[in-house]
Amino acid sequence: MKRIAIFASGSGTNAEAIARHLVGNPNIEVACVLSNRANAGVHQRMQQFNIPTHTFSNDVWREAHTIVELLQQEHIDLVVLAGFMRKIEAPLTAAYAGRIVNIHPSLLPRHGGPGMYGHHVHEAVLDAGDTESGITIHYVDEQIDGGEIIFQARCEVCPGDTPDSLADRIHILEHRHFPVVVEEILSR
Repeated sequence: MKRIAIFASGSGTNAEAIARHLVGNPNIEVACVLSNRANAGVHQRMQQFNIPTHTFSNDVWREAHTIVELLQQEHIDLVVLAGFMRKIEAPLTAAYAGRIVNIHPSLLPRHGGPGMYGHHVHEAVLDAGDTESGITIHYVDEQIDGGEIIFQARCEVCPGDTPDSLADRIHILEHRHFPVVVEEILSR
């Protein structure tokens, strides 16, 4: 059986979509969720699936060795970043090279890098006058949003869009595609 660890900092809708998609899959299990925020909504969302969650301080995330040890103890095959708002540090990218994936709410390489998350991305898309946006699922390396692209899905940027209206369409793409791509990666 392949085992996933999900890292999340927020409400956990992508983590929930992944867990829901994989329920009943005899070959893949969401083993645990790790967060940097004790009050993140992801903790509550995972209760319905009986998936254990853990919170670690920013200092622990910075040194990363404790995180790597936990992942190894849990026999994690793939780390999935689902709205995780911290840079992944070198000990973790080294220990899980080619086995960490992230979702980004734009068509990378546009609107990626430091500070480009959530509404900041949607505002940048609108400010640039882009006619389309979408999601990018990519491997994680030492550079923020710099890893190899695995999958992209597109949506139109409509006249009169706001960051919120664009975010709503992006969330639909995330919830539709991210769980399927994670499953495909582990089925290879």
